[in-house]
Order: sequence, then structure tokens, then C-alpha cells
Amino acid sequence: MRRLILIAATAIISALAAGTALSQDAKMSFFVTSVGSGKGADLGGLKGADAHCASLAEAAGVTGKTWAAYLSTSTEDARDRIGKGPWVNAKGVKIADDVASLHGDANGISKQTALNEKGEMVNGRGDTPNRHDILTGSKPDGTKIADQTCGDWTMSGAEGAAMMGHHDRTGLDDSAAAKSWNSSHASRGGCGQEALKGTGGDGLFYCFATN
Repeated sequence: MRRLILIAATAIISALAAGTALSQDAKMSFFVTSVGSGKGADLGGLKGADAHCASLAEAAGVTGKTWAAYLSTSTEDARDRIGKGPWVNAKGVKIADDVASLHGDANGISKQTALNEKGEMVNGRGDTPNRHDILTGSKPDGTKIADQTCGDWTMSGAEGAAMMGHHDRTGLDDSAAAKSWNSSHASRGGCGQEALKGTGGDGLFYCFATN
């Protein structure tokens, strides 16, 4: 009888622990994709990028949210796609309260907080391989930047360019651009996977929950 009670108690504790973990994960409303499309900056347009965000989040156990990729196009600004906030990462750490603070100096994005959907840190400058170039197509204020969206995220060849930010807020110098999470420099050599890797990227992008 004592053994049955012990087994039951252990099962209850395990279930409560699992429920707690699930509730913590369910709060996630911001992440960096752990993988890109594999086709450079060809993400299948905004629709494909949003679907990629949703797929990764669901695989990580976060359901019931609407996800949007932080990407500008020739007709749309990234800042207008991501809802109102606040946003937290997979560990529950707040990234920003709202769109204004996200694009201000006090946002919480850093290598330590810009985690992927699994709660893992993404390689930055100094790591092998460096993956800190994050696709955005945006100016620092989150608005579109002309001709730097790789054909609105449909190109993967030697033509075109994509504006990218540094999730680890570090670069070759101490300039504002080098430390920008969303508007550091354009890709060089086109929109293909190898071109993105050449400057320290991997075709990754930011995902935000809009609800």
C-alpha cells in the first residue's frame, strides 16, 4: 500500500512539474528561428516566413498563438506586422513592452536574450559558425529599406541584397550599425545561403507573437 502511495505521489509531482514547464514555454512570444529556410533569403515571401515561425513554435510546444516574421517588404514595414507587445523569450525574459520600446535604446535584445524557440542561445560573433546576421529588410525604426528585401523574400541567387541586424549587438567596430539588432548591414554577393553565411549569417530571422 505504501508503495502504491509513493508511486502515485511521484506521478502527481511529475505531472505538476510538466505542467509548470508547459506554462512557462507557453508564455514565449519572441524568438530567433533555430533554422532558416535552407534557401538563403528565399523564405516563400511573408506567408512562408510566418508559417515557418508558427511551425517552429508549435514544434517547441507553444500553440494557440499567431506568429509574424519581423521582415519588411516593398509594401510593408516589419514594425507594423508584430502586434503591440509585450514580448518575452522562451525563458520568460522580457524583450520589450511595445513597438516603441522595441525600437528604442532600452530594448532587451542581446545574445543572452535573443534565444531560439527551444530556449537555446544562437551563435554570435566569435562563435563557430557565426550566425548573428538576422534577416530584416528594415531601417533601425522598423520601416522598409528600398531594394534590400531580396525580392520580398523570394530570391536565393547571386542577385539582390537583404538588410540584416546583429542579434548579439556586436560587429567589426563600435558603430551604431554594428550594434543594431535590426539594421546593421546588407548581404554581400546576393541572397543565396552561401552569401548569407559569408558575412556571418544563416538565413535566420525574428519571430513575434501578435496576440
